Amino acid sequence: MRRVLVIGIGAGDPDFLTMAAVRALNEADVFFVLDKGAVAEDLIGLRRQILDRFVDREGHRVVAAADPPRGKDVGAWHDARADVFERLLRDELAEQEVGAFLVWGDPALYDSTLRVLERVEDRGTVAFALVSYPGISAPQALAARFRIPLHGVGRPLLVTTGRRLANEGWPDGVDDVVVMLDGGTAFTTLDPADLYIHWGAYLGTPDEILIAGPLDEVADEIVRVRADARRAKGWMFDTYLLQRGTR
Repeated sequence: MRRVLVIGIGAGDPDFLTMAAVRALNEADVFFVLDKGAVAEDLIGLRRQILDRFVDREGHRVVAAADPPRGKDVGAWHDARADVFERLLRDELAEQEVGAFLVWGDPALYDSTLRVLERVEDRGTVAFALVSYPGISAPQALAARFRIPLHGVGRPLLVTTGRRLANEGWPDGVDDVVVMLDGGTAFTTLDPADLYIHWGAYLGTPDEILIAGPLDEVADEIVRVRADARRAKGWMFDTYLLQRGTR
């Protein structure tokens, strides 16, 4: 039976790979890469850099496929991705071979790869055994860069999206909130009083940007720096921690 490895490769820095991930890379015969277009060439470049650095096994190959465009209907996007994954596993991975998907950050946190592969598995058209390897997530990298814990002593931590924060406001019952997948600047929709932000973009890469401070003092700077960086690179990937009251 085919084996499929979903390998967390961390948030940008090749040094974030775990030893387990490196061993898994050297088991793979085929590496599957989803091409998101010219604006994400850096993401594909990082994956190739990781393969060049860590894979000693000869004879492996890289297979790229266009990533379906993401619309508002997430379920339809997952189905379209499942079509692509199913084709790749059926046509590009022979019986007894090992295929691998390299996932930015951690496969268990705001990534669809495992969900999509589950859909392929449920279809029953391609048999495979699935193994997942954890990676260093963007929130972990953010905390390490700022040398801070993600939460106050004994306090719960909420991880949410920029859209939910903008639509629903500050969540009840928590003082420490990590925000991911923020297509805009959801923190600007909040009352900044008594809020502190640690913001990071392109974490773990040579283009990394870090800004921290009371939200009412640094929000405008983050908005400006973020817009400039996005224009320069053509894409933006940022994560931030908001804390209320005593940090």
